[in-house]
Amino acid sequence: MFGTQQPQRRRIKHRRVFAIGSLVLALLAAASTAAADLDEDLERLRAEVASHSERVFALEQKVLHPANTRLAVFLTLQSRDALDLDSVELFVNGQPVASHLYSDRERASLERGGIQQLFTGNLENGEHELKTVITARSADDDFVRRESTHRFRKRPGELRLQMSLEARAPDYEPRVSFVEWE
Repeated sequence: MFGTQQPQRRRIKHRRVFAIGSLVLALLAAASTAAADLDEDLERLRAEVASHSERVFALEQKVLHPANTRLAVFLTLQSRDALDLDSVELFVNGQPVASHLYSDRERASLERGGIQQLFTGNLENGEHELKTVITARSADDDFVRRESTHRFRKRPGELRLQMSLEARAPDYEPRVSFVEWE
């Protein structure tokens, strides 16, 4: 009697193990399918976020920097070896808007004819004053600090100003000139 009941219990245990094993395999298969679906959903969401991010950036640029109020100021050197530029500070209507200390590499770039964008911002239409403070060492090793002002009228549309630095022999006095770019 004892011998016949044990095999039945083992059969029941084997059936339970087989059922549990089948259930685990089914769950794993379902999980891998769900994981693949989840990966696809994540990839689609990433693409949507990137697309929205690009649109938000474009709108931000349009709102924060509308083209009809934009002012851009650029710096060039006319006498390339007469000034060893140290720093430039820029003020619009008495408010500081840009300040830059020059490295040897940046100086060399300007001396080779490079153009530096000092400032880009928005400015309402009307009369304005641009003030610049330049510190440099002239070719005759004198340390110079010069302030220059430029009055201009901002009209609708983008305004680009070129600020040119020049220092000629024999006095190597720095001179700043402003030109409006078309």
